[in-house]
This record gives sequence, structure tokens and C-alpha cells, in this order.
Amino acid sequence: MSMLFAETLKKLRTEKGLSQRELARELYVTQSTITRWENGSRLPDAEMIFQLAHHLGVDAGMLLSTAAEGGEPPIVIMVEDRELILAGGLSVLKEVMPNATIRGFEWPADAIKYAKKNWVSLAFVDIELGGESGLDLCRALLDINQSTNVVFLTAYADYALEAWDTGASGFMIKPITPEGVRAQLANLRHPFSPGGPTA
Repeated sequence: MSMLFAETLKKLRTEKGLSQRELARELYVTQSTITRWENGSRLPDAEMIFQLAHHLGVDAGMLLSTAAEGGEPPIVIMVEDRELILAGGLSVLKEVMPNATIRGFEWPADAIKYAKKNWVSLAFVDIELGGESGLDLCRALLDINQSTNVVFLTAYADYALEAWDTGASGFMIKPITPEGVRAQLANLRHPFSPGGPTA
């Protein structure tokens, strides 16, 4: 997580003369949500960062950039049950995000086990994983960490509507390409610094 964002938020709130409870009331969130943001255990999504900037009277870009500077490389995973497609996708992700920790999984259970022990910033998930559902995997990943950005991968556009109901950040038609990944990075719900070129 970004301790820089946590420290910046606390400083700005204090300078504004607001208690956690007062800021929470203005944003229609709980005081415990503000506490988690200020202790670094959670990050608000991009929309909430814009609201915070408005209420604290600061530039949203500044808050977004502090949220993106987490200190540690972001963790990105890809879950795909076909080994050849997984290998190709991982090479594309490493090209686009050279500073990130990239891991690939063929089995949803392995991805879930890994996510329970590591802060996953971004997950590329195949919708059809053999006999299992990528939609269910998305829900499981978000149950573990609501700030994980999930981007669905599929060869079929028919799944798009159902996929959006899971809280995913994006949807990509295979094959995965550097341009496609960069387009997804520009529209994440929970921004982070992926490392490497973004254009």
C-alpha cells in the first residue's frame, strides 16, 4: 500500500481542521474507512480520490500520484488455463510493466491462495477456466482485496454484460497485446504506478 498517500491524507485533513468523523460524514463513508486510508491498509478508488481532493481543497492529480507511489513494485497476476496463451500473455505484461512483480496461474485455486498472501494490484483473468468460472474468481479476488483491479480476458464478447456485474475494471478480447494492456491501465478503478512506459 501507499504510505505516502496515507501520510498525505492525514496531513491534509489535519491542516483543514477536520476530524476523521467529520471528513467521513462529508464523503458519506464510515470513520473506519478514513482510518484505513490513513493507516495505509486501504486505498480509495479513483472517483473517491477526486472527492477527497475537492473536500480538502487540493489538486486531484497530486493525490492520485501519491496513491500511485506505493514504494514496492505492484503485483500483477494472470490466470489462464491454456499454457501457451498464459506464457504469451505474461511476456506482454512484463514488456508493458517491467517494474511489476508478474505471476501466472493456470488454476483459480492457486491464484486465490497467492492473493491471500500478497497484495495483488491487477489481475488479468480468463472468463472460461476449464470447468471453473473466471467470474467467480473475480468475486473471490475482490472479497480478498476490494482494491484489486480485475480485467477479464476472453475470445468472446458475449460475456461483456455479465462480466461488468462482478465489479471488474475492464474487459479485453484476446489475444492480449501491449496496446490493449496500456489502454486498460489508463482506466483502472484503483490507480497504481505500473512501471515502464504507458504510451
